[in-house]
Amino acid sequence: MGDSRSSSDRHLFLVARKPRFGLPTACPSCLPVYLYLKLANADFSVEFDSSFPDSDHIPYVEYGESVALNNEKGGVIELLKEEAILDLNAKHTSLAIPDLVSTKAMVSSWLYEAILYELWIAIGGDVTHNIYFSDLPWPIGKILHWKKIYNVKKLLGVTKVNCEERELEIYKKANEAYEALSLKLGDQVFFFDNRPTDVDALFLGHALFVLHALPETSELRSNLLKHDNLVKYAEHLKAELQLDSTPSSTQPSSSSKDASTSSAPRRKPSSGWGAKPNPKPKKEKTEEEKKFRRRAKYFLATQLVAVLVFLSLMGVPGDSEMDDEDAVDYDEE
Repeated sequence: MGDSRSSSDRHLFLVARKPRFGLPTACPSCLPVYLYLKLANADFSVEFDSSFPDSDHIPYVEYGESVALNNEKGGVIELLKEEAILDLNAKHTSLAIPDLVSTKAMVSSWLYEAILYELWIAIGGDVTHNIYFSDLPWPIGKILHWKKIYNVKKLLGVTKVNCEERELEIYKKANEAYEALSLKLGDQVFFFDNRPTDVDALFLGHALFVLHALPETSELRSNLLKHDNLVKYAEHLKAELQLDSTPSSTQPSSSSKDASTSSAPRRKPSSGWGAKPNPKPKKEKTEEEKKFRRRAKYFLATQLVAVLVFLSLMGVPGDSEMDDEDAVDYDEE
């Protein structure tokens, strides 16, 4: 395992969502980034942010005065590679780039869509609540959950008319991806040249989430379990990387949060990195605590306003329109 630079004198801070299900972070977007840092032997620590479940730039990595955000330039991993901070692919002398790119695209698209569908549409319920909303007041968490379901359906193109067709298509692509990855892996420890790449971080995060976070009734989980070598691969690396132990962490300080509806990184980014500079003088602890409480109130107020606006525009379906499989369903034009 290695990276493009020695990481012994470069401490990174990963901000992710909280651990659950025996995983260091239960967020399917955060887990691959955590695993990428582990596979690269990076010197990093983890901070958990549970205050802003709707933030689309979590996870993010802070490095000195720079920040790599999840929602910019292909995500955290691509930014770390672009800035030559950590690149798992750099030491592969005989790496077939087209093969790597196509394999990564399959994981990042087909399997990513399958996770979204399973998590927010097919299963939902306690799993999504535990990951994203358990630290919020019930009404706000519930309505944000409904809003997220609507957004995922829109992203995946799922409507009342085509829901069965889209489900079949999503699971078909996921099964094809599992078969291709199983064939590619064979009996190797990693997918390419028996050395870790970003493909390993992406798929390992997917596989561990499916195996440990999704319930036994999950179709995606059942399909993954059909491929013994993929399951053994995931469980072997889980033990090898000692993922059973919860990473040491601290809650993000108030200086790491913005007063808007999403969490903001503590450090200003360098050119090409993804957030506006936000330098703040160092405060005494009591001042930071007061500031955090004020921002928490602002966050709840802005979320409530956003929810009311959302409900006024989209409407909330009546109880007769809801069932256990689809807690909320919106008409789409």
